Parts: sequence; C-alpha cells; structure tokens
Amino acid sequence: MFYFCSIQSIKDVAAYSLFPAGVDCLPPTPYSSPMKFPDPLIKGTLIKRYKRFLTDVELDDGRVVTAHCANPGSMLSVNEPGSEVWLSQARNPERKLKFTWELIRVGGSLVGINTQLPNAIVAEAVEAGMFPELGGYPSLRREVKYGENSRIDLLLENDGGDKCYVEVKNVTMKRDLSKDAPAEFPDAVTARGAKHLVELANMVGLGHRAVMFYLVQRQDAKSFAIAQDIDPVYAKGLAAARKAGVEVLCYGCKLSKSEIRIDSPLPLAF
Repeated sequence: MFYFCSIQSIKDVAAYSLFPAGVDCLPPTPYSSPMKFPDPLIKGTLIKRYKRFLTDVELDDGRVVTAHCANPGSMLSVNEPGSEVWLSQARNPERKLKFTWELIRVGGSLVGINTQLPNAIVAEAVEAGMFPELGGYPSLRREVKYGENSRIDLLLENDGGDKCYVEVKNVTMKRDLSKDAPAEFPDAVTARGAKHLVELANMVGLGHRAVMFYLVQRQDAKSFAIAQDIDPVYAKGLAAARKAGVEVLCYGCKLSKSEIRIDSPLPLAF
C-alpha cells in the first residue's frame, strides 16, 4: 500500500493512499493505480480566489467557507468564479482553515490544482516502476540540498552511485479548450523555475543525469507546450537546459472526485 501526504499546515498532515480500482473509480491505465482522496470531497461553487492562498466557496448546502488554496501561481484558466470546485476537509480540528481546494471543473474536465500533491505522486510512481524512463534507481530521496542554495524534488541513485536529479512541476493551464490544444507552463513569470533549469544543467555538467518532469493534472490535453508569451526567459532557459543535456518528461493525469491517476506520457509541442 502506498501513502501520499499533503502537508496542509505545520500541525496538519492529510494522508492519501493508493488502492485498487473500485466503485466510482476511473478505468485503469497501464501506468498507475489511483491516488485516492482519504475522505469524500465536498462540492461547491467558486466565489473568488484572493491573497494567493485563500478561496471563498459556496457549498451546496448554502454555506460560504474560506478554503486554503495550495497553489501559488496565477492559476490562469483554472480560477473562473462560478465554476464547480471540490474541497477536502481537514482531519485536524485545530486547523484554522478547515478546507483545502483540490479540484475545479473546466469545461467537461476536472483539473487538480493542489501543488502539494505532484511531488508525492511522481515519487511513488517512480518507486512503483511506472515510468520506464526513470527505472533502475533503487534509491530515492526527496528535497535534497544541491547547487546554489536549492533543493531537488527527487534524487535518484543506482547501485553504482549514478545520480539522476528530477525537478517536478505541476501543470494546470490550458488557455485554449479546443480538443487538440496543449496544456502549458508556466502560468506566470517564474524566476525560481528558471533558476531550477540552470541548476539542472549544472548537474549535467558535473556528469549526472537531470530531468525536468511536468505533471499535467488534467485530462483534456493532448500535448504540452511552454507558454513563451508569459515567460520568455523561462522558455529560453529550458531550451538552453535541453541543449546542455537536461531531459524533459511530461505525463498527464486522469481525475475524478475520488482519485487521481497518472496517465500516459504527453508529446512535447516545442
């Protein structure tokens, strides 16, 4: 059994687990068992998101609650007032914000907006051998210090001491809802993201393997692209990192109100 932890506050850790498919589950994919939410999610309607980490939601019973928004980005294309949203309820009775915003429905598709989940999802999938591109590394450590005052999301090592540095980014943006339009990253200027690309390229220069991993938490994208118009510096940084030997992987997800599954890889549209 696998467990995911989404740290919602210093005192509150909500467990997520992987179980075989059952009632209200998505059809199985060849890549993953589902990440099950520990408790049923609560449906509501988005009123507004503000101060980056706060969201007002009207629940179906008429109550208006303020939920934690675990997403520091602009959330472009996934923050439309009036949208159907799904919240998790904190198990810690002392937590100030009793709810966390997990999903939003955009068109006919659910999108996972909680940026605290992707690192754990990818880490467990690596350990379960779900990514052939990242196989052969029996050791996995998370949040390891490296480079210039940075931490790598996942550090993989094989028995021979070879290292693979994996940086994970959560992708939610899809500005064009037409069938063949790509998901895009970033949704805002990200100096931190550009720094990570330099750090990864430096690791390749030292003889290590480095991977930029994009996890698309939506199932209506057929490919993945970089939003050059939003952050041209990041786009140039990624091109330079790839030229230096940094690898790029992108996988999509299938989502329901009870689980999130890693789906198949998405082609790169750049």
